[in-house]
Amino acid sequence: MRLRSKRYKKESQELGKEPVGLSEAVEKVKSFKSVKFDQTVECVLHLGIDPKQADQMVRGSISLPHGIGKQKKVVAFCEDADIEAAQKAGAIEAGCDELIKKVSDGWMDFDVAVASPKVMSKVGKLGRILGPQGKMPSPKNGTVTADVPTAVAEFAAGKVEFRNDAGGNVHVIVGKQSFETDKLINNIEAFVSHIKKIRPAAAKGTYIKKMCISAAMSPGIAVAV
Repeated sequence: MRLRSKRYKKESQELGKEPVGLSEAVEKVKSFKSVKFDQTVECVLHLGIDPKQADQMVRGSISLPHGIGKQKKVVAFCEDADIEAAQKAGAIEAGCDELIKKVSDGWMDFDVAVASPKVMSKVGKLGRILGPQGKMPSPKNGTVTADVPTAVAEFAAGKVEFRNDAGGNVHVIVGKQSFETDKLINNIEAFVSHIKKIRPAAAKGTYIKKMCISAAMSPGIAVAV
């Protein structure tokens, strides 16, 4: 069992047992400032889906209205003609054969990999390396696209990917503790709205069962849904 700090326990005791409105939850998350860094704020939704069924998977990507307060390292697997544009858009590395070999040899110092459909037949062999890291390009989350430069720019600016876990939960970073309250609320509302729009047709009953927001080193707060 994970040991909790005295600070964490004190913050937990300040929380009620019942879910609260989003505005109140955000204000509470922002009040937890007993650590010496700007904590990342995350939103978690527990969905009424069967994670074992392929037609009930919930995954994708979204550009939040106010970003997430963090730049991401993006690489682009693309043809030679797109290398310069991808680099100008923010890719730290771009190319095909040489980049594939570099990753195959163990280089993984990036957050997101974007790929052109034209090179996916070659990039596919990296699945065993990038798959477990959650970095394998996929059309479902927008990282396989014919418009590589635009995708690079969006992900470098903080576009976030999400995918439900085995428990039917979807986690996503929605900003930093230092964000203004309204900006955090807007980001969370945009994420929840997007999740509602992509509800799997096969999902039955209540779709969003529970919602929680938390800062990286602070307790989660249940939000009324």
